[in-house]
Amino acid sequence: MKLNAWLGLGLLTLAPHWVVAAPAVDVLSSPAMQSPLALHAALQAITRAGDRLVAVGERGTVLLSDDDGTHWRQAQVPVSSSLTAVQFTDARNGWAVGHAGVVLHSSDGGEHWALQLDGRRLAQLELDAAQAAGDDQRLAAARQGVADGADKPLLALAFSDAHHGLVVGAYGLALYTADGGASWVSWAGRLPNPQGLHLYAAVQSPSGFYVAGEQGLLLRSQDAGQHFESLVTPYQGSYFSLALQPDGTLLLGGLRGRVFRSTDHGESFEAVPNPSPISINAMQLLGPRLLLVNQAGGLLQASADRSGLTPLALPPGPPLTAVAQAANGTLVGVGFAGPVRLATPMNAAE
Repeated sequence: MKLNAWLGLGLLTLAPHWVVAAPAVDVLSSPAMQSPLALHAALQAITRAGDRLVAVGERGTVLLSDDDGTHWRQAQVPVSSSLTAVQFTDARNGWAVGHAGVVLHSSDGGEHWALQLDGRRLAQLELDAAQAAGDDQRLAAARQGVADGADKPLLALAFSDAHHGLVVGAYGLALYTADGGASWVSWAGRLPNPQGLHLYAAVQSPSGFYVAGEQGLLLRSQDAGQHFESLVTPYQGSYFSLALQPDGTLLLGGLRGRVFRSTDHGESFEAVPNPSPISINAMQLLGPRLLLVNQAGGLLQASADRSGLTPLALPPGPPLTAVAQAANGTLVGVGFAGPVRLATPMNAAE
């Protein structure tokens, strides 16, 4: 399972009955701790905000680099919930999502962050939407969500500009904003996902969205999100990543290294040969190049001739979870021990 999913959905741990648990910390009211150790925190995602690199991860950690990944500093974050994904639409406006239903917004390139949405408000929005729809099954689930509190993670986001964006997550969570996050609307009822399958990836297309998740789930909207339809895919395992190339080619990556390509908007798919049968965690378009990160921390590049995936040599170190390209072309990864500049054929001169 994707690392984000493991962290987001939680693992049951057993302890002797005599162990006294420490008081629970309210991650929504506890700012991320400022510490030099944050530079070595487990990070989940990285992106660009203009020429700046922004990485996010455990316990609300947000790191910034203004010199192409050579040096990093920690940003101020109002919550300490782990962050799973980040996206900037320009050099100043960006969003991050994560555990406890958190949506954070920055209007200054990641220097400061404001909490726009949390799991409690998110659950209430879904309850309001379910009541308005008059769907008994959805209503029962929404009431349970309110009772559960802020325990469900958001796992992906897809913004088209500084105003319009979709966030998705566990148990079919899906919310949309048309005003930069000042207000949100639940879209869960628009998705043909009656089982409430976890949603792991989302990407915008020129006409709408693609959303991918558990059990081979792939959803498509061709009318800016007004309606979604379920597409048939070749694999019934979970999909953890999506990429949409400029020519409209859609790529899906998931369990056991399965990667599929569609050149007809998801109507049909062909398998992309992958020499590593390891789950694909992330896909990143870097200009014409498509890079993929697998669950073992390996990095692969899609061949220009579409013949398959080629592993890239990496220096020894902790496994990667995501990659981005700095303003000077340097490839920078993040993983279990913080950010790292990578020595690969793409930046061998560095």
